[in-house]
Amino acid sequence: MSALGVETFGSGGAEPYERALRFDDEVLYLRDAHSPHAAPSSSMDLSRWNDDAVASDLTTLSAATGAVLDIGCGPGRMVKAAMDRGLAALGIDVSAAAVQIAVSAGLSVLRRSVFERLPREGAWQTALLLDGNIGIGGDPAGLLMRCRELLAPDGALVVETHPDPVRDHAYEGTVVDIRGHQSAAFPWADLGRDALARRSASAGFSAIQSWEADGRFFSRLAAA
Repeated sequence: MSALGVETFGSGGAEPYERALRFDDEVLYLRDAHSPHAAPSSSMDLSRWNDDAVASDLTTLSAATGAVLDIGCGPGRMVKAAMDRGLAALGIDVSAAAVQIAVSAGLSVLRRSVFERLPREGAWQTALLLDGNIGIGGDPAGLLMRCRELLAPDGALVVETHPDPVRDHAYEGTVVDIRGHQSAAFPWADLGRDALARRSASAGFSAIQSWEADGRFFSRLAAA
């Protein structure tokens, strides 16, 4: 599941994700590539990802005291937010456009998959999986175990979860923009709060906090 050569979120096809990042004026839709229904699973406002962190984002850093790793960081709004709080922070993303935007803004971001070798393995105090990034790779169990490897023994993982607390759905996704540009299919997953709590135990985590902020849902996991 590792390298940059595999299909990843919004890549391939007409590259709507890269296009939206560069033009900063798009809404994207995530769909199940094999569903008979045209309705998207979710919509994403890329202007929010390109902007500064909002109040709901900042709740995810409320308990952060050490180095922060943002997994699937996009243009780096959470890296900037952590740095603004005086925390050491690094973002990783597989999108060349996202990394270029972040680096141009002076942020510490690497073009890297979470499943590749990373700096400070086993020493991150906080890791973030926001904006649905628990879906990376379409295998939440494997992703959670990888995050456990990256964190310090007393570290915490903050996950943004699906609004439906029991949702636990892996699928082949595709990203579509408002003009109909569509990505290639890629493995993805949706995970709600209760499903995350159930899966976290086998990865060496326990769910210690859940909260809602501005219609978004988050959970904090600690090493079990």
